[in-house]
Amino acid sequence: MIAKTYSFGLLGLEAYPVEIEIDAANGLPAVTLVGLADTAAKESKERVRSAIRNSGFQWPGQRITVNLAPSGIKKEGACFDLAIALGILAATGQINSAMLKDHYFLGELSLNGELRPVHGVLAISLAMAKLEVKNLLLPEENSHEAGIVPEISAWPLRNLGEAVQFLADPGIKQPLKLALDRIIRENADYPVDFSEVKGQHFAKRALEVAVSGGHNILMIGPPGAGKTMLAKRIPTIMPELTLMEALEITRIHSVAGTLLKKELFIGTRPFRSPHHSISDIALIGGGAVPVPGEISLAHQGVLFLDELPEFQRDALEALRQPLEDGSIRVTRIFKSLAFPASFVLVAAMNPCPCGYYTDPYRACRCNTTQLARYRAKISGPLLDRIDIHIEIPAARFQELSSTTPAENSAQIKERVDKARLIQAERFSAEGILYNARMSHKQVKKFCALGGEENELLKMGMAEFDLSARAYDKVLKVSRTIADLAGAKNIRAEHISEAIQYRSLDKQVMI
Repeated sequence: MIAKTYSFGLLGLEAYPVEIEIDAANGLPAVTLVGLADTAAKESKERVRSAIRNSGFQWPGQRITVNLAPSGIKKEGACFDLAIALGILAATGQINSAMLKDHYFLGELSLNGELRPVHGVLAISLAMAKLEVKNLLLPEENSHEAGIVPEISAWPLRNLGEAVQFLADPGIKQPLKLALDRIIRENADYPVDFSEVKGQHFAKRALEVAVSGGHNILMIGPPGAGKTMLAKRIPTIMPELTLMEALEITRIHSVAGTLLKKELFIGTRPFRSPHHSISDIALIGGGAVPVPGEISLAHQGVLFLDELPEFQRDALEALRQPLEDGSIRVTRIFKSLAFPASFVLVAAMNPCPCGYYTDPYRACRCNTTQLARYRAKISGPLLDRIDIHIEIPAARFQELSSTTPAENSAQIKERVDKARLIQAERFSAEGILYNARMSHKQVKKFCALGGEENELLKMGMAEFDLSARAYDKVLKVSRTIADLAGAKNIRAEHISEAIQYRSLDKQVMI
C-alpha cells in the first residue's frame, strides 16, 4: 500500500514543498530512504522506528520504501520525521490516510515519540501562505513562530500520539493565531540608550551622520574610549523596522537557528559583533550546507567589527562585495545561494598596536614601522568602502562625572528620520534609499557645488592630502549633513564638517 504525506525543505532562505511517498510491500523487513537525503534525513528511519514503537503503534514487518520528492534537490535536516512516521502508519493501515492530504507536517522525533523543534519555520510558513493547503502540524515550540503568519493555521503538537489523535478528530484542538501588531510592539524596545554615553559629542554627531546617510564608519581610539559602547547604541537611532523588514530579518534568524526560545519575532535592528578570530565562511556564510553568516544575520542592522586590524585578511576582503551589493552569493558544488546582507558596517581599532598613539596621558611604545604595519592590515579597497573615519579620544573625568543629562536616542532618531525622509523623496526614481548608495553619476546630479563650496573642497583636498577616492565620499557625507540641516544645497559648512570625518586620509596616525 502507498501513502503520501507532505512536508517542507529549505534551500537557503527559501522553503519548498516536499512530497513524501511511502510504500509498504512484502519482503524482508527493511527501510529504504531515497530522494537525495543528507545524513540527518537518512537517520530518520531509526528515529521513526523507535518513535512508532514507543508511541504504542506497531512497527510493520514489511519492506518500507520512502521517497522524498522532488528527487533533484538535496533534502537536509530532521524536519521530515513526523511526516515519514505518519506516512508509514497510513501505508500500513494503522491510521486513515484521508486527512494527510490536507496538512503539511514538520518536526523531528525523539526516540520516545516527542516532537523536537526545527529551523526555518517562519520561512516555511511564509511559503505556505502562497499555497492552497494552509494547515501546518508542527512542534509546540515552533508554533508561535508559525502563528505570526495570519494566512495559515498552525497546529501545535507535543508528540506523535497527539498528531494521530488530531488527524482522527481535528476538533480537539484550535490553531494558534497571534496578533502581529502586538508582537511588534512588544519586541521593539532597546535595552540601551545614547543618554548613557557621557561626553563624546563629536563621535555622537558622526554616528548620527553615518546612520542618516547609511554610511559605513570607522572609529579610532585608545582602549576604554567608549568605541564599543557607542557602537551598541547605533541601532537605537536607526529608523524603525517596517513589517516586511522585520519578517525578513526574523526569517534569516529562523533559518540560521539563532532565534531564542523567548523570541517569536525580531522587532529591533540586529547588532552583530563577531570575534576577530572568525573565519571568512562564518562571516559571509557558506559551509557544505550553505547557511547565513554574520553579515546576513546583521541584515538591516549593524555589523560591528571591533579590533578591525586583528581580523583575518581573507575575512575582511570577503566583505567587499556585500558592502557594494547588499547581498552575498555563496556557491558550492551542488548549489549557489544568495543571502541578503544590507547592513551598516561599524568598525573600531586602536590607533597603534599598543593603543596609546593619540592618548595625551599615556606614552606610545610603537615605532614608525610598527604603526605602518598595523595600518597596512586594512586594505585600501576595504577602506575605500568606509565613508567616515573619526578619532575618539579617551573620556575626561569632568565628562564622566557630569550630572547634566545627555541627549537620548529618541531625540537623535527624530533628526535621522527627517533626513531619511528627504532622501526617500530625492531617490524615489533612482532605485536607492540613502546617500551612501549613490553612484558617481548620481553624486554629480545630487551633490552639485557652488563656487565657494567647490573652492573649499579643493583647498581641503590639498591641505589634508585627501585621496581621489575620498572626493566622492566627502560629497556623499556632505549631502547627508545638508539633509540633517534641512538644506536644499550643500553649503561650505557641510563640506568643512565632512572633511573632518576623514581622519585616515589626513594621515594623522603616521
